[in-house]
Amino acid sequence: MHTLLALPIIDGPVPWVLGGLSVALILVLAVRPGGARQRARAFAAAAAGALLALAVYLVVNATGAFGDPLPGFVLWSAMAACGAIGLALASFRRSRWWRKVVAGIAVAVFAASGVVAVNAGFGINPTLGSLFGVVPADTIALPPSDAGDDPPDQPLYETWHAPADMPATGRVGTAEIPATVSGFDARPAGIYLPPAALVADAPALPVIIFMMGQPGNPDPSFLAATLDAYAAQHDGLAPIAVVADQVGANVVDTACADSTAYGNAETYITKDVVTWVKAHLHVIDDPRWWVIGGYSNGGGCAITFAAEHPELWKNVMDISGEPYPGSEQPDNIEKTVYGGSTQAFEASKPVNILAAHPGAYDGMTAAFTAGGDDPTYVTAAQTVSAAAQRAGMSVSLGIIPGAGHTGDALTSGLQITVGKMYPALGLSPG
Repeated sequence: MHTLLALPIIDGPVPWVLGGLSVALILVLAVRPGGARQRARAFAAAAAGALLALAVYLVVNATGAFGDPLPGFVLWSAMAACGAIGLALASFRRSRWWRKVVAGIAVAVFAASGVVAVNAGFGINPTLGSLFGVVPADTIALPPSDAGDDPPDQPLYETWHAPADMPATGRVGTAEIPATVSGFDARPAGIYLPPAALVADAPALPVIIFMMGQPGNPDPSFLAATLDAYAAQHDGLAPIAVVADQVGANVVDTACADSTAYGNAETYITKDVVTWVKAHLHVIDDPRWWVIGGYSNGGGCAITFAAEHPELWKNVMDISGEPYPGSEQPDNIEKTVYGGSTQAFEASKPVNILAAHPGAYDGMTAAFTAGGDDPTYVTAAQTVSAAAQRAGMSVSLGIIPGAGHTGDALTSGLQITVGKMYPALGLSPG
């Protein structure tokens, strides 16, 4: 089962195999005995399936059912899959038993091919397990921690020398982080240990606490790949990373807040996760070497937590972050999370928190990114980063040409923001 969950569905053979099977099955089903009338019915069914997908796409975008409009690749993938399914369904009528069997198999293959194509377009769920909200990684074996390590006197890149037996890449896995204080129903966190953490007498390292989007899961794959690439250029040095679950097992928009409706998401991250990291990971116990980061929903959480708790971390990574937690369904969040209080909801927004505490963020580094083809989130990044700069943070903003809200927005956003963190964390020259 674990091997199946770990099956890659963006890279690797799966998309090609499904695509090849789909083409072969379409050719088989398109060759219909029974004359022109039967063939016309089959192709009419295919056209009806494609038009149904088009209608659903237009309605979804017109009503804003998923927030921002669905990108074009969703339409083309859905029309192709639904058109092929229509062709397969037509093959059940007045056909021999073997054609019915082929048609049944084809429906499943066409549906799977469409889902995989749409997922590849978004580029967020790299494995079958992550597509279904399961992080396909084993429980990680943690090296002994040395809680309470003092900050280094010099930047790590000046004093660290990689031993000959250091692994070439880091270690990835999961860990249960108990919700001791919050009681929050969180899924296991993703953990990344860089090569420098896997040797004898390993140094205490900086740490990134990261949060993914909603819907989504605490999959460390993307962050781990970025950190491995940076570690390879810096003698194995990289932050330890914890990808924590701020949306919970029910995968809802908690607005990164404590509420009776969705649980104590904020307390889970700021108390339970922070306490567990200090107790179980060999990290520098000083906020100067701590990063809070996130993507999309997690990015909005990250800048909010940074604004609320500058005593916990002095560095922020906000990748295509929401302008404020709950921005995709503000009416529901105000009612459900904040009890209908507009004042409380407004006070929770990062721009307002930052404005209320000028001067509290001196010495903090914040890196923001957004996809150039993602105008809503470009505006959010510009607005929130400007507020952070006015409040005293050292801010950078990167707009990624040609990127939307997914795929390159995440991978390139990680490359940019991690790059900004390296000198701030003493892992490379400024």
